[in-house]
Amino acid sequence: MALLKFIFITILVLWLIRMLIRLILPMLFNNLASKMQSQATGQQQQRRQRPEGSISIDYMPPRPDQSKTDKLGDFVDYEEVK
Repeated sequence: MALLKFIFITILVLWLIRMLIRLILPMLFNNLASKMQSQATGQQQQRRQRPEGSISIDYMPPRPDQSKTDKLGDFVDYEEVK
């Protein structure tokens, strides 16, 4: 009798979880889609604010120090003599 009760409760819980997922997941996806759409719209508006032809540099790599010497040494071009 305990086994039947366990199986019945398990099936009932799984059925309830399935129904809740059917109700909650569409709301979550709609919320996520609306957030993504608003971010994309914000990025488009941000791009339009710059005048045409202006240059924007997002990243400049660090300049190597000219005072440092080459650690590998000088390159010597050679010819093999037979």
